[in-house]
Amino acid sequence: MLSALDKYNNITQRVITGVIGILIVVLAVYYGEWTYFVLFLMICLLTQLEFYKLTGLDGLLPLKSAGTFAGGLIFIISFLVERGSLQAKYYLIIFPVTAIIFFIKLYKKSDTKPFTSIAYTLCGIFYVAVPFAMLNIIAFSKGIYSFQVILGTLSLLWASDTGAYFAGVRFGKTQLFARVSPKKSWEGSIGGAVTALFTALLLSYFYKDLYTWQWLVVGGIIIITGTYGDLVESLFKRGIAIKDSGRGLPGHGGFLDRFDSLLISSHFIMVFLKIF
Repeated sequence: MLSALDKYNNITQRVITGVIGILIVVLAVYYGEWTYFVLFLMICLLTQLEFYKLTGLDGLLPLKSAGTFAGGLIFIISFLVERGSLQAKYYLIIFPVTAIIFFIKLYKKSDTKPFTSIAYTLCGIFYVAVPFAMLNIIAFSKGIYSFQVILGTLSLLWASDTGAYFAGVRFGKTQLFARVSPKKSWEGSIGGAVTALFTALLLSYFYKDLYTWQWLVVGGIIIITGTYGDLVESLFKRGIAIKDSGRGLPGHGGFLDRFDSLLISSHFIMVFLKIF
């Protein structure tokens, strides 16, 4: 598929990949909790591996296997706890599993900066895996699995990203955060905000698991924290001098590029839905 899309320009690749990706996600989330679980576990693991691959480009030696295993375990436990299949006490398993990373590094003689590598291994867990685990809490925030809440949240993320991208391409002139991401503009951010809020209102007519004001608040959270999530990932990429985090999603870059907004916004959405 990747080679077949090379003949198209970036925008065409972005649209084709986006349509296929959205179709897969919508079908998996709508079909049921287990198809949602399998798909997002795969996305979580692929995104985390991508993160570790990028840190390797900077000369670091993170524990890819151990870190990804711990991240996958966090996702699995959070899903089973929120689903009611496990008691909350099983969250405690995460701590000794994560601590084992320190033991492993004792036997890695080739690593001249072991604690730097440990830090990036843990960063991969908390920056990537934990936000995806929070998506499970969002999915079950109504007490049972709600495809509406998940699809609605993802739709708002997609709307914000898409609106910001096309508004930025068409009208972007004023730089938003030049030091981190010179191509991002205030005009693009405004376009993303308008698209997200319009989508929130539209969702409220069809998805009744949340009230209209809740959809609007979730949209507002995504507008602000999703933008910061994008900038945080841009800061990470600038640190290792790369443009895209990968080539797995033509027109979008890698999985980190596609889900960077979720990695920050899921923290705030989860807290809002659990409290309100």
